[in-house]
Amino acid sequence: MVAVSIKEIVGRLCFNSRGQETIEVDVKAGDCLGRAMAPAGASVGRFEAQNFPKGGVREALRLLKEYSTRLIGLDASDPKALTSALRRIDGTPNYSKIGGAVAYAVSMAAAEAAALHLKKPLYSLISPKVEPKLPFPLGNFIGGGKHAGPGAPDIQELLACPVGAKRIEDALRANIVVHSEARRLIEKNQPLFAGGKGDEGAWAANLGNEEALMVAAEAVTAASDKIGFRIRLGVDFAATSLWNEKEGVYVYARSAKKLSPEEQIQFVAELKDRFDLFYLEDPLHEDAFEDFYELSKSVKDALIVGDDLLVTNTSRLQTALSKRSCNGAILKVNQAGSLGDALEFAELATANNIVLTTSHRSGDTTDSHISHIAVATGSKMIKTGIMGGERVAKLNELLRINERISLESGSEASMASLPYV
Repeated sequence: MVAVSIKEIVGRLCFNSRGQETIEVDVKAGDCLGRAMAPAGASVGRFEAQNFPKGGVREALRLLKEYSTRLIGLDASDPKALTSALRRIDGTPNYSKIGGAVAYAVSMAAAEAAALHLKKPLYSLISPKVEPKLPFPLGNFIGGGKHAGPGAPDIQELLACPVGAKRIEDALRANIVVHSEARRLIEKNQPLFAGGKGDEGAWAANLGNEEALMVAAEAVTAASDKIGFRIRLGVDFAATSLWNEKEGVYVYARSAKKLSPEEQIQFVAELKDRFDLFYLEDPLHEDAFEDFYELSKSVKDALIVGDDLLVTNTSRLQTALSKRSCNGAILKVNQAGSLGDALEFAELATANNIVLTTSHRSGDTTDSHISHIAVATGSKMIKTGIMGGERVAKLNELLRINERISLESGSEASMASLPYV
C-alpha cells in the first residue's frame, strides 16, 4: 500500500453526548482531512487506558501541540506504526501522560484521512484482505445502573439482537420495534411514565431487576412476532459496579439482595435459563477470571462476554485465555487507547475463537468510525444503542457500508455468523 504522509495535526475541545469535555483531532494526510472525537464511558474498567492526563482536556491539547511535530511524516495508513510512535511519546502503560483520548482521536483521524486519500472505505484500509460482513446490531432498550438514574434497575443494560435478520436494514428496523414495544409495555403498567431515557437512549423506568427482565422478554417476543423473524435477549450486568470488594458480595440495591460470588454465578445461570438469554456481558466483577470460568462451566450455550474484565487490553485477554474465562469480548478502541492497540487485541481474540462485539461508549459522539472497526475486525455484533443521534449515526453508517459493498460486489453484504442463536 502506498504510504500517506501525515502533514498536519490540530486538536480542539469539544463535547460528548453527556455534555462532558472531550477532544477532537484533525489530521491532514496526503491531500485529505480526517477527523475524530474521543468518546468516554461511565462504567469504566480500572485497567483501561487513562482518558486524559492530569489537567484534563486542556493539558492534553497543550501536550498534543507540543509533540505533534514528531508525528509529521508518519504513514497515516499504518495504525500500528502510529501506535508505536504514540507509545514512545507517552512512555506509560496506560497513556497516562498524553491521554488515551488523544491516542484514540489522532489514530482514528489519521486512518480516516488515509482512507479518503486512497479512495478506500475505512474498513478496507484497516483490513484489506477481510471479506466484509455486517455485524448484528446489539441494542440497549431498557437501561439501569450507571447509565440511568435512581429507581432504574441495578442491571445496566437489557439488549436486543435481531439474530434472524438476513439484511442489515431489517435488523436495524427490528431493534427500533423492540424499543417501541418496551415503552408500550412500561406505559401499560405505569401510565404516568414520562419517557425518560438513560445515557444510551434506553428507557430508564422505575422497574425492579426481574420486572425489567420480564418487560424486556415480552418486548422482544412481541417485536419478533411483528417483524417476522427471531430476536434474542441479552444482558450487560456491569457487575463491577455491583461488587462490594470489602464485603465480598454483589449488592442489588433495588431488590435489597447481597449475593456471594457463588450465588451470583447461580443467579446469572438461572436468569439465562428463565429468560432464554444468549448474551451475558460482565456477569462478574473485573478481577473474577476464575469465577468467569466457573460460570462458563454451568452455561454452555451462551456468550459469556468480558468488558471490564478485558478492557480491550491484550495482556488481560491473554490471562482470560489461560484461565478459559470467557468466549466473547467487547472491543472498545478508546479502552485500549489507539486504533493500533485495539487491532492487536482483535487479532488475538479472533485467533483464539473469541467472539468480538465492537462497542460504543455511554458518553459518545456522532462519529461513525466504529461501524468500520466492526466490519474490519470481523466482529459478530456491534453495540450502539438503538435511539439517539450519536447512536443512530453508527447504524446509518452500516447502511452506507452495505451500499458500498453492494456496488462493488453486485449483492448486499452478508450478515455475520452468530453462535448460540
